[in-house]
Amino acid sequence: MALSDLLYPDNPKRKQELIHLHQELLDCMSTNFQATNELVGVLNEHLGCTITPIEMRESSTVKENCEIIIQVMSEIQHQVQKIDSDMKDKLEPVLYQKLYDIKEPELEKIAIAQRVFSIIFGEATSTAAMVAIKLLSSNHLTLTVSKLIGLLAQIGASVLGGVSITIIGLGLEMILHAILGAVERSQLLTAVRSYEKHLAEFKAASEKYQCAIHEVTSLVRQQVQ
Repeated sequence: MALSDLLYPDNPKRKQELIHLHQELLDCMSTNFQATNELVGVLNEHLGCTITPIEMRESSTVKENCEIIIQVMSEIQHQVQKIDSDMKDKLEPVLYQKLYDIKEPELEKIAIAQRVFSIIFGEATSTAAMVAIKLLSSNHLTLTVSKLIGLLAQIGASVLGGVSITIIGLGLEMILHAILGAVERSQLLTAVRSYEKHLAEFKAASEKYQCAIHEVTSLVRQQVQ
């Protein structure tokens, strides 16, 4: 009898659950990699950052790919914090506070930011200032990045974190064999249910993350047209 038959004796349809979960995760991660690279491109081009674009590694595990995207997200957070620090150091307190005042016109904020970038870089475009203001004032992006980093860490540490992302093509039996070393057979279904919960949260957070990035990059495209 196949291993999957032992684990799923009553419902043949459940034999595919694990494969579907894994594929959903890979699709979601792939989209996040693309969105992250889009934001990296904007930061590198307009704010003088030197963040290296990332790509999913098919020969690596889910955990290792989670760590790749966590690293670049952390670098993005660091760059945003650096921009904030530069603004705080080079602006009078009243002007600095204006950057975070929701009642302050965005054009005024961009003008303030452009003044600082002109000091740092010698010259600065309004696009660079607009990107900086969008990143600094966007609690939406800040919160979604933090949320996604936490969920990626949870998924990486989960029972499927040690599974290669390419094992999907090898079928259910190979996936089950790959993870049975980590948990007792009786614990597997509980682990899969936990994984489902992580994935549902991850997909929701990913959608918000991608929307927040699209908001920034769309403004950049409009600005340079």
